[in-house]
Amino acid sequence: MSRALKALGVAAATVLLASGCAAGTHPGAAAVVGSTEISVGDVDKTSRAVSGALGQPFETNVTLSELVNNALVKEVRDQRSVTVSDAEIAAAMKLVVRDATAYQKFEADPVARDFLSQVAATAVATIKLGGGTGVTDPKVQAAQQAGLAVVKDASKNITVDISPRFGKWTDGAIDGAASGSLSDESAQAKAKREAAEQAQQQQQQPQG
Repeated sequence: MSRALKALGVAAATVLLASGCAAGTHPGAAAVVGSTEISVGDVDKTSRAVSGALGQPFETNVTLSELVNNALVKEVRDQRSVTVSDAEIAAAMKLVVRDATAYQKFEADPVARDFLSQVAATAVATIKLGGGTGVTDPKVQAAQQAGLAVVKDASKNITVDISPRFGKWTDGAIDGAASGSLSDESAQAKAKREAAEQAQQQQQQPQG
């Protein structure tokens, strides 16, 4: 699936984004893109759903990258009044996931289907932002590149904050500083757990 995403020019749209700022997120938020907040829970459930549909792991850092990119492109398309129809999204969805069996699994899971729909809408919008007509445009690659340039320029005026626990953006993706798992404990949660375990151990020790 990742090859298909890159072929559609989706994953590269956030290349210019710098590392996220903690000031823009709050506990429970994985990222904030303009007016859109992406929660840790959203990323976690999307990662699980897409992994199930693909039959292989779809890492949480990749999931977050794509969700941020989808939100960013939507902000730009809304600003520029670029519309994407349901029919255009449906056609693009089948180009992103060409395997019929995998596509059926995406269709069967509401969370996975919603994610695929967002990715497809992002692909179509990117092409249109570059002056193309959609995924069937004969000059689709040139339109993609032009669209990415438009998003790249517009992103300078859109606030994008990534929770520090997930690392920072490098070449349009979250770098290795991220844990890759949204189930990992925060430092605060870990400290509380260890304190509770220590207290329990002390209680269980025989009294002198």
